[in-house]
Amino acid sequence: MRPVALDHAARRGALERLRATASEGPLDVLVIGGGVVGGGCALDAATRGLTVGLVEARDLASGTSSRSSKLIHGGLRYLEMLDFSLVAEALAERSLLVERLAPHLVRPIPFLYPLTHRGWERAYAGTGVAMYDSMAWLSGQSRGMPRHRHLSRRKAMRRMPALRKDALVGAIEYYDGQVDDARHTMMLARTAASYGAHVATRTRVTGMLREGERVTGVVARDLESGDELEIRASQVINATGVWTDETQAMVGERSQFHVRASKGVHLVVPRDRIQGDVGLILRTETSVLFVIPWKRHWIVGTTDTDWSLSRDHPAASRTDIDYLLAHLNSVLATPLTHDDVEGVYAGLRPLLEGESDATSTLSREHAVSHAVPGLVVVAGGKYTTYRVMARDAVDAAADALGVQLSRAIPACVTEDVPLLGADGYAALWNRRGLIAARSGLHEVRVEHLLRRYGALVHELLELMEADPTLAEPLAGADDYLRAEIVYAVTHEGARHLDDVLTRRTRISIETFDRGVDSA
Repeated sequence: MRPVALDHAARRGALERLRATASEGPLDVLVIGGGVVGGGCALDAATRGLTVGLVEARDLASGTSSRSSKLIHGGLRYLEMLDFSLVAEALAERSLLVERLAPHLVRPIPFLYPLTHRGWERAYAGTGVAMYDSMAWLSGQSRGMPRHRHLSRRKAMRRMPALRKDALVGAIEYYDGQVDDARHTMMLARTAASYGAHVATRTRVTGMLREGERVTGVVARDLESGDELEIRASQVINATGVWTDETQAMVGERSQFHVRASKGVHLVVPRDRIQGDVGLILRTETSVLFVIPWKRHWIVGTTDTDWSLSRDHPAASRTDIDYLLAHLNSVLATPLTHDDVEGVYAGLRPLLEGESDATSTLSREHAVSHAVPGLVVVAGGKYTTYRVMARDAVDAAADALGVQLSRAIPACVTEDVPLLGADGYAALWNRRGLIAARSGLHEVRVEHLLRRYGALVHELLELMEADPTLAEPLAGADDYLRAEIVYAVTHEGARHLDDVLTRRTRISIETFDRGVDSA
């Protein structure tokens, strides 16, 4: 399997192939939605030997999948809710991503859980964290993630000097995974394209094609040219997240479940504002608050509130920011102010509708249904379990497709399909000093590139060799090299300025000017 570049020519070719289905015959599967679940579905279906298309109204990961807490985790708080199956499933997926599927994009990071009561709380929280580690071990895939340990207050303060001394009596240190969600989602789609999927961004589905009761494809508009096209497919998968109900309404049938949007807001602050080497997990009245190391920054989040306005542009309010700062400042020796916040982003979680009025109590589990013949709907879930959601959705489509084609469709193999850049990553990481010496880049720069591109780093190095000015830092955001911006367009499907500033890089939230100087 050779890497495919998601450039302008690839998008044009994908649209031509999708348009040709009207005359040459349908795809086996068409996926609507370029988020992590949609990308996962496209990869799953393509690696079963099916013909696959993926259409996305905006950019890859432009919705929920670029606005998470950047964590690959089992959900420690779900243990307290006794949701053991969800935690076990997520922990198994976490290990797969860290060890096999995307080691260049997902890596372990430590967290402190501060203890505020002596005796009983250490026993209570320690039991929960021990169970968390044990469930990962029982999954058979626990390598690559260190086990937890108990710390005294002195040792905890050494790890996180920013904490007030009276904010804790001790702590438990444990590990979870961190990911650049937008890059991971993009790499999923690019890997799917390398296995033959036709990926077309800026292609909005405006209606469904039907023959009798059966859905036989979609009507879509190329938002770059304004052209309309009909795309035929034997099975359509609706993987549109918080837009599930709107997409489902195009068939005029009542869905078996509904999706409710919960808004999560995150703040980004410079690393020097909080002195410490580890993340924090703090309890709040309704949920938990994470303080997460992120390169030269911290991510602080999240909120969990109902959202009923436009799902295209969820917005953070001053109340959201005040809420996050207040809870964080309750444990910091030097409080933060609004002036310390360099970036804010808001995303929507697609939660399955329940009986509760509080979104924080709705299910993070997913559901799959064959709403009408030819149309599979997948919704709910959490980022970490995207691969399981995709497998279940493609299983449903494959069952129906097998009947249509009178042949068995192969089972899911994505547990053993590394994403682009994963193969050879460990060896390249060990050779990072030699790569730095040969390329003339500082070793820290090479580490940055390896953690973003993995074994594809040679494609970046070739760009810099052909044009040495591309090895220079980007103006206004010197964490990034100029080559990374070029590569985002030539290989990673970026078509507009915000694709680059917001998702291929994170300049829009990592700079106080939102990337204006870099633009």
